[in-house]
This record gives sequence, C-alpha cells and structure tokens, in this order.
Amino acid sequence: MRLYLIRHGDPDYTTDTLTPKGILEAKSLAKRLKKEGINKIYHSPLGRAYETMSYTAELTGVEPELLEWTEEIDYYLEVEGWGKMHVFAVPGEVVRSVKEDVSMANWFKMHPYNDPELIRILENLRKESDLFFARHGYKREGKLYRIINRNDDKIAVFAHAAFGLAWISHLLAIPASTMWSSFWPATSSVTTILFEERSSTWAVPRCLGFGDVSHLYADNLPVNPRGLFGNFY
Repeated sequence: MRLYLIRHGDPDYTTDTLTPKGILEAKSLAKRLKKEGINKIYHSPLGRAYETMSYTAELTGVEPELLEWTEEIDYYLEVEGWGKMHVFAVPGEVVRSVKEDVSMANWFKMHPYNDPELIRILENLRKESDLFFARHGYKREGKLYRIINRNDDKIAVFAHAAFGLAWISHLLAIPASTMWSSFWPATSSVTTILFEERSSTWAVPRCLGFGDVSHLYADNLPVNPRGLFGNFY
C-alpha cells in the first residue's frame, strides 16, 4: 500500500479556496496522480483541500471520500521572545536551541509544545490515523503495522501543511517539532509513503519522497514559497 499525502494548491485563506495559481497547480497535480494509478481518494473538509482534490477526482473517475479528522491543525503557541505563533511557524532556531536530546518520548514536554490542547489534538490524530489504516488492513501495534489484509492500494489524501507534517511524524516516528520546524511541503506537493512489507507479518511506513513537485516542473509552473517565513530564491 502507498499513501500519497498532498498539500492543497496555493490558497486564498480568506475564502478557503484556491487562487488562480493554485488551480493551475491542482490541474498539473491531477495529471501526475492519474499516471500514478491512484485508486482511492480522501480529502479534508476544508474548501482549499476539496477544490485541489476535485481536479484529480474528475480526471481519474475515483469517487472521493471525506475525512473530517484531516482538517488543518490551526493552532497557535506562545513562543518566548517571539509572541504567539502557529505550530508550523515556530522558528527552527527556537526548536534547535533545546539542549536535551529530542525524541518521540519527550519533544512534547519542551517549550513551546508543552501545551495540553495541542497534545490532545495530536492524540486524536494518532487515534484516527490508526483507525484509518486498520480499515485498509494494517493494524498498528507499537510503531509497526500488523498486516491483516494486505493490498496494493494507492491512496491519495488531500490535506494541509501542519496536519500533514504531524501525520508523517506519527507514521515515521519523528518528533512533530522536528517535522514542523525542519520540513516544508510546497503547495500541491506530494509526499509518498510506502507500507513496506519485508515479512508476511509487519508493514513499516517508509518515505519514498517528501514534498515532490515534479508535476510543477513538468508543466513549467513555479514552486510557490507559501508557508516559508525566511529567504527563498
């Protein structure tokens, strides 16, 4: 099984729709996903993700399904010296100033992520993720997935930057603070995760490519720096 986790196209956040640039990105993406042989499509409840998805659903003929829990993590933290910041916008210089070794066991105990509501949001994401993959035949046990009913599905999920990085964190056992501060998915980018089966018992999520925008290059479209807060050339 392969998961294609997609950030929506360039958004107009005020209307929760795509900009003209975002529409071009979504159309380009649809052509790429059709070639990939996507056979299942899911989407966030937010308009910008739905609109991005609609071009792929139309081109492939695959009936989309709503996943309520994939809505963006639109949550703000109080960051010392910086003020209130979105979880996706906390500067890397803050995150990497922590002297302790950061792991899955302790990252959420460190400033500014030691926020009870944020922890609750992420716990719900993990619970819903595990239920989602169980539906597709892979039951999570610890950090592994027991193969109940293997499949060759190619699943596209149209969602958001902060949410997507948090989901990848859960799948790959990487602290969410590291994902949010060290990785950036461009609009309409595709992150591909293979559930690698090296035995008949277990599948282990393995990232085959992060934030791929080859469809944009193929159609001579620019990579949009939306969501970057520093220099971009």
